[in-house]
Amino acid sequence: MTASVADAAARVDAILGRYRAPVLAGLRRSIDGADVGYAGYLRYHFGWADLDGRPLAEAAGKMLRPALCLLCCEAAGGDVARAVPAAAALELVHNFTLIHDDIEDGSETRHGRLTLWKAAGVPQAINTGDGMFVLGQRTLLRLADAGVAANHVLAAARALDDACVALCDGQYADIGFERAPVVSPSEYESMIAGKTAALLGASAAIGAIAAGAETRAAEAFAACGRMLGMAFQVQDDVLGIWGDAAATGKPVADDIRSRKKSFPVVFALDRLSPDDRERLVAIYSRRPLLAADVAEVLRLLDIVDARGASAAAAARWAEAALGALRDVELTPRHRADFDALATFFVHRVA
Repeated sequence: MTASVADAAARVDAILGRYRAPVLAGLRRSIDGADVGYAGYLRYHFGWADLDGRPLAEAAGKMLRPALCLLCCEAAGGDVARAVPAAAALELVHNFTLIHDDIEDGSETRHGRLTLWKAAGVPQAINTGDGMFVLGQRTLLRLADAGVAANHVLAAARALDDACVALCDGQYADIGFERAPVVSPSEYESMIAGKTAALLGASAAIGAIAAGAETRAAEAFAACGRMLGMAFQVQDDVLGIWGDAAATGKPVADDIRSRKKSFPVVFALDRLSPDDRERLVAIYSRRPLLAADVAEVLRLLDIVDARGASAAAAARWAEAALGALRDVELTPRHRADFDALATFFVHRVA
């Protein structure tokens, strides 16, 4: 990674900006054309309308996955317009996971608004999440209408389905961690490889597939996306404990209060002395955690420099992501784009 943090952030903003309009248009086409009763809930979740259907300023999030898809399509020499259905499909599938995650985690707000389950009830939120998932699958098939060859559409559909299986398995593991007193580093890596990295890997692969890239090149893009996903999640874990509340929208140490087995905690459990490890396990078994408990967990994390270890791990994954593209022919501009993404994923503050 050679880009400065500030330069990388500016370059990533430019990448997200140049792809945002076509992705939003693709999402609108899928949702507005779905002709289903729950479309209003889909619009609410994306922040396009309130529950009564009144339009709001669009606030659909960063849309990193569709942007990565389109960037990889372009970097592989393809026409970005042909990959837009895939980019929209990826964002739909990602948001299906967010709707269900909010239910499973009991999260009441997202982007400063009530989550769908809190606003509309759990049954309708589950149904809407299911509908979002199927719309994503159907939207991907519009690659054929955009001129993508049938065998490439099939390969893209397979990549997305495989990622969905992996991300559900990752979520299964993450929920299971709540009952496990100790989680090993290898168990943690396996979990985030499914929950976070799989869909980012599929996003990169599908973009290359839509461009008509050869299998070897598509696999390289997929590996880059997966490793970026690993870096992204580790940094997300850092922000969940030490992030600036004004930037993240969450209180400092929120993940500790939720007793999440995030990278810093897993690292500490692996490196602390037996007595301190037992103390951390005991604190994490309490409900609820008091302010003193949170402070003690932070102290225990500091003993083994869990924050520094997290930053180093994220940096290693990001470097590996760039290494996956070492033998792929890229323009200097696109190589700089991937370098900026790697730097951003490691140093982002929100």
